Amino acid sequence: MGVLIVDDAAFMRMTIRKMLEKNNIKVVGETTNGKDAIEKYKILNPKVVTMDITMPKLDGVDSIKEIIKIDPKAKIIVCSSRGQESLVMKAIACGAKSFIVKPINEKRLIEEVNKLL
Repeated sequence: MGVLIVDDAAFMRMTIRKMLEKNNIKVVGETTNGKDAIEKYKILNPKVVTMDITMPKLDGVDSIKEIIKIDPKAKIIVCSSRGQESLVMKAIACGAKSFIVKPINEKRLIEEVNKLL
């Protein structure tokens, strides 16, 4: 019961993990693509998911759709770069609860995760 980090960039996963753990928020898992995110969601049952939008195998929007089918109450925060606003809006429409623009601001990340925990 913690946070699942989904991002294809190792540096971004490490950055998010450090921010969360520094603020005493448990990370239950990490993965590099949307397809694995769905499987890990089923196994780990995280309280919150941080989800990148652009990833291999399955993008963030389609991953969110599938996770919401499994758990309509899933709490997903989209982590996206500037310039992907239309994809972020699609993700919100599909069930994501919030979004954070990269580069990630630690204070904002912690506020959003705490809101959903």
